[in-house]
Amino acid sequence: MMSEKITQIDDLTRVFHLADLAAYQEQSVVSREIIRKAAGTMTVFAFDQGEGLSEHTAPFDAAVYILDGEAEIRIDGKPHIVKAGEMIIMPANKPHALKAVTRYKMLLIMIK
Repeated sequence: MMSEKITQIDDLTRVFHLADLAAYQEQSVVSREIIRKAAGTMTVFAFDQGEGLSEHTAPFDAAVYILDGEAEIRIDGKPHIVKAGEMIIMPANKPHALKAVTRYKMLLIMIK
């Protein structure tokens, strides 16, 4: 997984398209952190078709907003198909996994 962080506040005080912050790469998951604060993080991801993140848990609630494409997001073993323009909440401490049904981009908001 590749990751690039926006580190200067000037980068955040301009209008930008979230989907443009992480580019698709063949057979890869690319991420770009937008904000890292004590209260939480915001990260944009781009998943190539078939790529994903294996099942894991997180100690914080997380919101996933799909910017482009379609993902299968399993939460506590239950699959959810989430498409562009849709959002799902992954509750803290519940096992979850993500897989690209098609190439997709998402915004992950983790709240501590």
